[in-house]
Amino acid sequence: MTRDALTMRGLRKVYGEQVVLDGVDLSVGAGEVFALLGPNGAGKTTTVKILSTLIPADAGTARVLGHDVRSEAGRVRRVIGLTGQFSAVDHLLTGEENLLLIGRLLHLPVAERRARATELLERFDLVTAAKQSPAIYSGGMTRRLDIAMTLMGRPRLIFLDEPTAGLDPRSRRVMWQLIRDLVADGVTILLTTQYLEEADQLADRIAVLDHGRVVAEGTPDELKRRIPGSHIRLRLADADALDSAARVLPEGRRDDDLVLRIPNEGGLASLRDILARLGDDVAVADLSLHTPDLDDVFLAMTGRPSKELTR
Repeated sequence: MTRDALTMRGLRKVYGEQVVLDGVDLSVGAGEVFALLGPNGAGKTTTVKILSTLIPADAGTARVLGHDVRSEAGRVRRVIGLTGQFSAVDHLLTGEENLLLIGRLLHLPVAERRARATELLERFDLVTAAKQSPAIYSGGMTRRLDIAMTLMGRPRLIFLDEPTAGLDPRSRRVMWQLIRDLVADGVTILLTTQYLEEADQLADRIAVLDHGRVVAEGTPDELKRRIPGSHIRLRLADADALDSAARVLPEGRRDDDLVLRIPNEGGLASLRDILARLGDDVAVADLSLHTPDLDDVFLAMTGRPSKELTR
């Protein structure tokens, strides 16, 4: 396996007058989970489609596991798997038949595709539903079958385009564990997601796309450290306590009813100083520390709140 599972340089895609990708440069290391974040229309799905050879780029180059996506599309397809936003499951077939169909399309020998289907049904906890139509599956079961179908050919790199969209919190966490298990097996994953918590939990590195450009890239912790805004949040017992706290902490800002927000860039030293200045006479009902999270990163890098991811 090459050191970088995939690379893209100057990737550009235009539809009419709309520039969807405007010179994207990215590299994804072998065996890592790389997440693409960005508001709708930022270019996430377009990037996945280009890298998986579904559409051509208008300019730039991209290589997947050493193969050029334009001139070696067939070789790229043999080493990747793709689970898109919309399920590829056929409801006219049973769960097992869906897997066997993919095995036939991949030209796997009969014995191998049956053994692989059995293995994946067990791995994804679908044995009891194997003979049933996916039409009666839950959303989480359908998504597990979708990924199992992607794995029939033992791909070395998998594109997961919003794999947990529409799932309930429990099913989403089950999917997270499945993704971790894939990485433990040596699979490289490029993940697009609308859930910031998902990127924070799974990704080794993250790129934020906005208007077709990469506006930030790094590990989750690196991105958070780039954003100022660490603060101490004090909830006071009553209005008099709030007034007293505001007088001794003039750098604070009233954030809500009975809440004072104080910048905290000095860590524990700042916290000790603030508590000393408050003394024992100011009635503090609650104290909490806040450090920047991916919501703050998204807002700072795109100028938009993270809720726009789900619009």
